[in-house]
Amino acid sequence: MNICLQLSKVNKSSTIKITGSKSETNRLLLLQALYKNIKLENSSKSDDSDAMQMALLSGAEIIDIHHAGTAMRFLTAFFAVQEGREVVLTGSSRMKERPIKILVEALQQLGVIITYEENEGFPPIRIKGQKLTQCKVSLPANVSSQYISALLLIAPKLENGLELTLEGEITSIPYIKMTLALLNEIGIETSFEKNIIKVAPKSLISNHDISIESDWSSASYFYSVVALSEIGTQITLSNYKINSIQGDSTLVEIYKDFGVETAFNNDKSITISKTNNCQYSIVNRQLNNCPDIAQTIAVTCFGLGIGCNLTGLDTLKIKETDRLEALKIELTKLGAYVAVTNDSLTLTTSSEINKNISIATYQDHRMAMAFAPLALKVPIIIEDAEVVSKSFPVFWEDLEKIGFKTDGV
Repeated sequence: MNICLQLSKVNKSSTIKITGSKSETNRLLLLQALYKNIKLENSSKSDDSDAMQMALLSGAEIIDIHHAGTAMRFLTAFFAVQEGREVVLTGSSRMKERPIKILVEALQQLGVIITYEENEGFPPIRIKGQKLTQCKVSLPANVSSQYISALLLIAPKLENGLELTLEGEITSIPYIKMTLALLNEIGIETSFEKNIIKVAPKSLISNHDISIESDWSSASYFYSVVALSEIGTQITLSNYKINSIQGDSTLVEIYKDFGVETAFNNDKSITISKTNNCQYSIVNRQLNNCPDIAQTIAVTCFGLGIGCNLTGLDTLKIKETDRLEALKIELTKLGAYVAVTNDSLTLTTSSEINKNISIATYQDHRMAMAFAPLALKVPIIIEDAEVVSKSFPVFWEDLEKIGFKTDGV
């Protein structure tokens, strides 16, 4: 379904409850499958986490995770250590275009038997689970952090643990540190020195009740809403921590550039407020540690009539869509001047926004949500609006709570 969005002004003070981080949830679901005595609260309600949980509970030989990229990477590692079990892991047509070779080769270094069912280097893959005794593996440091985290998550179940060497410059440290922090939280010893990560083996753990922090990526759209609103606008979001392990919590600092301040309320919620107007004509940001918020930042800049130069975005080429090209196409339709490379986006300052433009979402949840705040400036249409269920199923309902008008088209 397509929806038309329109809004002149956000409700002055609103409160939104956002469910748990998809990144934390999917990591913890895998650890819960490896160690049965973990209980989770505030899990993500996203399609991706649902796909992850269903796959972990499934006894089928063929497991289809549809569009869930994180699940594809994490489950590849998980099924590699399920002794005596053989599965074929597959997904949507887009998933079959997303590379998996680097992770497969790393697992093969550990002795895993994995073969490709169709195209070399891409899903679907056949995995024969077994007991793994080898404990040393290396892979390029600039790859998707999900490959690295997939290996780290199964590491404590390897007979001799894991020593992972990252070759070159590491590009996704926050997500690696998130994985290690969650391992530490359930009592597993780790170390991360220079380019070597070590995870100790641990066959059993004590009982753990874990409350998952709300998703900072999901918060980004409300930061954009506040940035595009008048001074004095406030939105309260729960449940967020001042010492978050999520890389996207850098929103707190980034959105100060746009006049948005964040107040932490006893590690239970945050209140974000528009305190002044943006003082910049162009924003420069290196986002290799938080690429998932690049679309939101680019649209915020366009809505404010300022330019931006965003770099460190090479991983966006292999997401649900080529996000850099998608941003260029849709922003151009709105009247923007945009240039992209393999790892950057440059937006030229512009003052006009075309009205009633229909935004294509490319089966990408973040395209839909990143563009939605522009309804504060002009009426827009979001195509295939239900795509938001991948990470934020109640997104449109939450926008309505703060004053947005949504009409089906």
